[in-house]
Amino acid sequence: MEYSLVCHSLYALWSSPVKKKLILLSIMFLIWVYMLYSCVGYCSTMPSLVVDSYRGKETVSAVGKRTESGRTDLVSRLLAKPQPWEDIESDYEEPSIRTSASRDLLDNEMDMDRAEDWDEMREEQQRAPEPSAMSSFSNGSGSKKLPQAIIIGVKKGGTRALLEFLRVHPDIRAVGAEPHFFDRNYDNGLEWYRELMPKTLEGQITMEKTPSYFVTREAPARISAMSRDTKLIVVVRDPVTRAISDYTQTLSKKPDIPSFESLTFKNRTTGLIDTSWSAIQIGIYAKHLDNWLHYFPMEQILFVSGERLISDPAGELGRVQDFLGLKRIITDKHFYFNQTKGFPCLKKAEGSSKPHCLGKTKGRTHPNIDPEVVQRLRDFYRPFNMKFYQMTGHNFGWD
Repeated sequence: MEYSLVCHSLYALWSSPVKKKLILLSIMFLIWVYMLYSCVGYCSTMPSLVVDSYRGKETVSAVGKRTESGRTDLVSRLLAKPQPWEDIESDYEEPSIRTSASRDLLDNEMDMDRAEDWDEMREEQQRAPEPSAMSSFSNGSGSKKLPQAIIIGVKKGGTRALLEFLRVHPDIRAVGAEPHFFDRNYDNGLEWYRELMPKTLEGQITMEKTPSYFVTREAPARISAMSRDTKLIVVVRDPVTRAISDYTQTLSKKPDIPSFESLTFKNRTTGLIDTSWSAIQIGIYAKHLDNWLHYFPMEQILFVSGERLISDPAGELGRVQDFLGLKRIITDKHFYFNQTKGFPCLKKAEGSSKPHCLGKTKGRTHPNIDPEVVQRLRDFYRPFNMKFYQMTGHNFGWD
């Protein structure tokens, strides 16, 4: 009896034209929601596919790929070989003769930097949890904006550590890979640059970091043309230690390069330093800063100590959060010191519940350098350091 009543009720429901349409519409709506859910989940995996194809055998097909509209795909254009950027003008005498090994080293430095960027990005992807379809859908809100703050330098100063630490803050969104827009990709235009940025909500700050901006002659004018209100962050480190770290990175990629000593001097007998070598030139901070002060006031530039970023990360992060006008959310509770690597790590990284240290490309063991060479470099940098202390109003204690 009950079975016949249920059947009768269903028949009556289906026989009504209005109710039949409502049921069909409901079914169509559910199918549409399911398709949207599936599409969002699929789209969230696309960036990793592009990166994997670049790192693997499908490089040729991934780079230079064009969309149906004829415009180059943004990610493909980012992966394309960058245009070389000019070093800053030097007040120092260029060597008249340079060995072929030294020339090869200079020619390959940009390629090594790019390889380092991709190593960092790959490590970041490996540690990041796979987003669910619905979390990807919720993260799709907001809009892409040009960065309001940029970490502009310096190479091997601690910029990657600073960016990773800052990304813990809920009001900071940062792009992972270095865009190199204001030095290598400027011709691609601001809209291309904007598309690289993550989406942000009202009140959040968009950031990026490209350490080579600090030593790029054209970068200050270009960033100022984008926005004179851009806040600039420079992580600086003892220039002697920084130069050795720079050389160590290159040595890890090209074990057959000349010794640090032979690259440091134009003539070992006279002790004349070769300032055309980028590892030496980057550390002349006062000279590079002078170029930036033509376009930005000192109060818009924050100098972070690379040494204090290791010894007191919460203290330096507090200064950065104040500079950006953000609440001090990143504190001591976010860090622990890794004795093996010799620098602080995050207890919980962005988007993860697990501890996170910077990857194997960071914290390399430095080669042994002749103490006389180190002392000669300290003597060379001392007047530039003093000038830098005077310009910034801060003694970094390198002498």
